[in-house]
Amino acid sequence: MTSGLVIIIILFALILFAAGIIFWSTLNSVVDLFNHATRYRFKHLWYSVFSKQGLNIHQREILLKNFTYYQKLDAENKWLFERRVRTFMGMKEFIVRTDEFELTEEMKVMISACAVQLSFGFPGIFFRHFYRILIYPDDYYSTITKKYHQGEVNRGGIIVLSWKNFLLGYMEENDGRNLGLHEMAHALLLEDAIMNGEFEFLDGEALEMWEELVVHEMILIQNGNSIFRRYGASNRHELFAVAVEVYFEQPLQMKQYSPRLYATMSKLLNQDILALAPVSQAHL
Repeated sequence: MTSGLVIIIILFALILFAAGIIFWSTLNSVVDLFNHATRYRFKHLWYSVFSKQGLNIHQREILLKNFTYYQKLDAENKWLFERRVRTFMGMKEFIVRTDEFELTEEMKVMISACAVQLSFGFPGIFFRHFYRILIYPDDYYSTITKKYHQGEVNRGGIIVLSWKNFLLGYMEENDGRNLGLHEMAHALLLEDAIMNGEFEFLDGEALEMWEELVVHEMILIQNGNSIFRRYGASNRHELFAVAVEVYFEQPLQMKQYSPRLYATMSKLLNQDILALAPVSQAHL
């Protein structure tokens, strides 16, 4: 090999090396331009496309011990539920809000399962817009409203929950109150309205049916003649969140109260809570 050819090869290698450094530096700069929320949305895409695993034994035991909805699913749907929970957990950032309060595996599994419970009828929906979940030990004070809250959904992409009240929702399963489902219901409506990859997944006809029922139902609530608590009359969004709580915790009562209302909720959520496999068949 001549010395001239060696020099050419060395120069070519140096050019490639320099180009690689420039490319890597540019790529890092571009990545730095993305804000925290955008990076978590890319994380969502990664998990939704490539994550095919279920839960580990400890995580599964948390559901078997605490999550009746999961317990009632048949074997195939249990596996699908687990995969959805794992994907949701992987693409969200969970943050506890006090130094004395530690983030646990139970918190991540239970909150993720709550979201999947509500969205189980929509295989591709993982609340993409909401990348961060804040967890307080108890009621927390809002500097914006100047009031104490148990939970809220922020349009900026944040879901806030009081862990104590979240747990109460799953410990007392038949009272028609569940903080987690209430807040996830708000997130579901917002997710459907935000133009991203999860835009307009709710059935349009079911939404129209729901809107027809809302006006009449709010009057019934105000007169004390509704299955829903008075807070549901605050506005149509709160009524939907309250209706979700009752749908999952008191489905038979809702169906007896109004078959049309129950059918509308089932169509909206694309699932029928009363048709879940009974517990006795859950491990077949």
